Amino acid sequence: MENSRTRIILALDFPGEEAMNRCLKELRGEIEYVKVGMELYYAAGPRIVDELKQRGLKVFVDLKVHDIPNTARGAMKSLARLGADMVNVHVAGGRAMMEAAREGLEAGTPAGADRPLLIGVTMLTSTSQRVMNEELLIPGHVEGVVVHYAMEAKRAGLDGVVASPREVPLIKKTAGASFQTVTPGIRPAGTAQGDQVRVTTPEEAFRLGSDYIVVGRAITAAEEPRAAWQAMLAAVESAGER
Repeated sequence: MENSRTRIILALDFPGEEAMNRCLKELRGEIEYVKVGMELYYAAGPRIVDELKQRGLKVFVDLKVHDIPNTARGAMKSLARLGADMVNVHVAGGRAMMEAAREGLEAGTPAGADRPLLIGVTMLTSTSQRVMNEELLIPGHVEGVVVHYAMEAKRAGLDGVVASPREVPLIKKTAGASFQTVTPGIRPAGTAQGDQVRVTTPEEAFRLGSDYIVVGRAITAAEEPRAAWQAMLAAVESAGER
């Protein structure tokens, strides 16, 4: 198993490269894995992935692709060529779309390179039980829907899913221990919950079985990002995650 530093993905949710570079300068030597979401990707373009790779960082390109199968296939083929380490789709796009996305990744991965991990988004961590039932008109409990989506992702050949840490034990029990779980909604003790609903601390997320956790504003918006990062890492390691 990789060490905790490699399994903590820092979300670079910035409006542009200037803010991103300030943050990376503050955290130089501390982080190994970063996430490029829609905000930064749309502002800086695909080249931002190559720039981060040139800095020696692993990159999760978080665009949550959700489209017809042919479009998803093409999008993933392009992302594979960029050298991303992890990419994702919405499981709600259906099995045919997920299978097409995997095919695109395989076709776009350069010879001799590892295919990026393909992860399916189950239910956003900002989605509450009420929103799921009343606004999205999806019946049942969040946990049950997440596990169902996880199994659909596994059947489509995906490597894992994005879910709340709270749902990880059920996902691992149903889909198997090797099925990867990437968990946002992480808030170190004493930090604001923000717009997230289904949240845990980093150490609790790892205890529940998360393979990777995604942490953003608790670090990037802190007055002293390096100190916030080091405090979080110390809490994780003291809880037994080595």
